[in-house]
Amino acid sequence: MDRIVNVIGAGLAGCEASYQLAKRGIKVRLFEMKKYKKSPAHKMDSFAELVCSNSFRSSDIKNAVGLLKEELKMMDSLIIRAALNTQVSAGASLSVDRVLFSEYVTNEIKNNSLIEVIDKEVDSILDGPTIICSGPLTSEPLSNALKEFIGDDYLYFFDAIAPVVLKDSINFDKAYYKSRWDKGEADYINCPFTKEEYINWYNELIKLESVESHDFEIKVFEGCMPFEEMAKRGLDTLRYGPMKPVGLHYNGLKPYAVVQLREDNLQKTMYNIVGFQTKLKYASQDKIIRMIPGLENAEIVRHGEMHRNTFINAPKVINNYYQTKKREDLFIAGQLAGVEGYVESTASGLIAGINMARYLNDKELLAFPRTTSMGSQAYYISHVNASDFQPMNVNYGIFLDLPVDVKKNERKMAYVDRALKDLKLFKDEFKE
Repeated sequence: MDRIVNVIGAGLAGCEASYQLAKRGIKVRLFEMKKYKKSPAHKMDSFAELVCSNSFRSSDIKNAVGLLKEELKMMDSLIIRAALNTQVSAGASLSVDRVLFSEYVTNEIKNNSLIEVIDKEVDSILDGPTIICSGPLTSEPLSNALKEFIGDDYLYFFDAIAPVVLKDSINFDKAYYKSRWDKGEADYINCPFTKEEYINWYNELIKLESVESHDFEIKVFEGCMPFEEMAKRGLDTLRYGPMKPVGLHYNGLKPYAVVQLREDNLQKTMYNIVGFQTKLKYASQDKIIRMIPGLENAEIVRHGEMHRNTFINAPKVINNYYQTKKREDLFIAGQLAGVEGYVESTASGLIAGINMARYLNDKELLAFPRTTSMGSQAYYISHVNASDFQPMNVNYGIFLDLPVDVKKNERKMAYVDRALKDLKLFKDEFKE
């Protein structure tokens, strides 16, 4: 059997899958088109570029994504190692310097003697063992090839990027540092609104002009809903979402609403406006951002953008090994597979890489325990009702139930303890 694997796409899932294959002595041809052709959201030539946010979300192990990161660490994930080596302060979250993170992963991949990087756009499904990790911005030729391969079970939606501003342009006479409820370091910059300021800002926001979408089948994932779309749901929607003021009082001030900003690079010179993914036109973004208290003179170094996200109808197309049901030597991983989020994409790439190596070595493919984050995610996307499938972040709602006698305040640690114990047993049993 051919022991060379094609991996299409050098994003998080593709780099993780390539690394796991090479670790197991499998040669990899990693295809990446960015050097010659970039998607609307990509700017760099390097691999594993983060485009939606620089946050790997919560580091709290009681949180499902925090647990997922710990599991990936146990499985020697390249992506998690890179994130930990390039992280910036972000309170209880794991955030990274996007440039250094991408450079770290790129160097690891390019310096691996078993991985050959091929700078080329792939416009068809390749013959031979292949893992497709082309991501949510899969190019049109490959999208068409996938659509032909899987039939009508192919979906897409639009996702949004939040703006970034220079720290030096923030007015700290109004803005202040604080993490919600003082959890972790005070790494977030907060811009507080009075009730009058918020209502005036809101009334202006709902009148602003957005970039028109030309496709009539747009599907917007709730986790990346543009903030102006959220605003149209009602006056208080943002105040109960990304602008929630709870736990952010300061010097006796109890703000009516708060805009938070998070570090976007290690030098702490650029800050991302949290939850402000948007499809507003640039002029509209300039106007509404500079109406935020403390951002009156904000210098916007990256405007928000809207871009297409592509994903398969996972329960009809793949199993919980990330192997396609129609072709056993073809796997699909990353956001294209219907997982949502950077950490989840990494986990799918890791599982696909391990299982492709086992497939080539005529070993039993591995379904990770459903008591773990990785196993719960893989099982969910391959078994949920296909008629209304949508991408899903990892959460305890998709885990196997705990015993009924576990007390409510002990449930999260019970999930954690069970997951880490079962993953260790799983690793030992299968020597992975």
